[in-house]
Amino acid sequence: MKMRKVSFPYVLWMLIFILVPLFLVVYFAFTTGNSNDYETFTLSLENFRRFLDPIYLGVLRRSLMLSVVSTFICFLLGYPIAYIIATQKKAKTRNNMILLFVIPMWMNFLLRTYAWLTILGKNGIINTFLNFLGFQSLELLYNDGAVILGMVYNFLPFMVLPIYSVLVKMDKKLIEAAEDLGANKRTIFKRVIFPLSVPGVMTGFTMVFTPAVSTFIISNLLGGNKTTLIGNVIEQQFIYTGDWHFGSAMSIILMIIILIVMAISNKSGGDLEGGRGALW
Repeated sequence: MKMRKVSFPYVLWMLIFILVPLFLVVYFAFTTGNSNDYETFTLSLENFRRFLDPIYLGVLRRSLMLSVVSTFICFLLGYPIAYIIATQKKAKTRNNMILLFVIPMWMNFLLRTYAWLTILGKNGIINTFLNFLGFQSLELLYNDGAVILGMVYNFLPFMVLPIYSVLVKMDKKLIEAAEDLGANKRTIFKRVIFPLSVPGVMTGFTMVFTPAVSTFIISNLLGGNKTTLIGNVIEQQFIYTGDWHFGSAMSIILMIIILIVMAISNKSGGDLEGGRGALW
């Protein structure tokens, strides 16, 4: 009885801020009518059929492509960084290096993205320097490359931290045993270190892909009107066009995609957790 009283505030919180909003999104997704008049609502799958339009499928495909590319770049950059930090002998050095990644996250997400406008803009730092050297200005903003750069910059810590947490807790005796058996550094990394770090890698993939595929601020600021992602279309439905039904349907589809990615990540990470399959 006492345990139920303690958990009641958390259950109430989940009910009000998770279940109720989720129910409303599902309700709007499977109905049509005037969003301001509940009496006009009728059950329908029209919102999901509307999403099958090639225009919206193209936006979804582009969102997935940019998200996958940015996630993969974060992995290529983040794994060596996490490995270098985790292999530092002094704990103080490791903590200071991790702090360098955490400090930018204390700044507002919008401000961090705005900063790239002053760097990549036509009169920004890079183009000003190129003009000083006698070169012409480059079109660095309002394209897919700028959006990917913004994603990698903002979400790179989400890849580094999970991988680092796995690497730093790795049992060093396994590495010593591999060395005693005559394995070189390349073999140790391939057969011991990397397989054992896969759960952290999969967590990093999920933590980067989830915000990347649903972002709209980065594409608004760095992509302009030339880069429209699924997050931008959902934002437009709720804020500008007032079509909450179609916006909710797209939100459901995006949530299903994210849940599928998370399920694959959890299964892959769970199969290798505890070192199973570490020695290939």
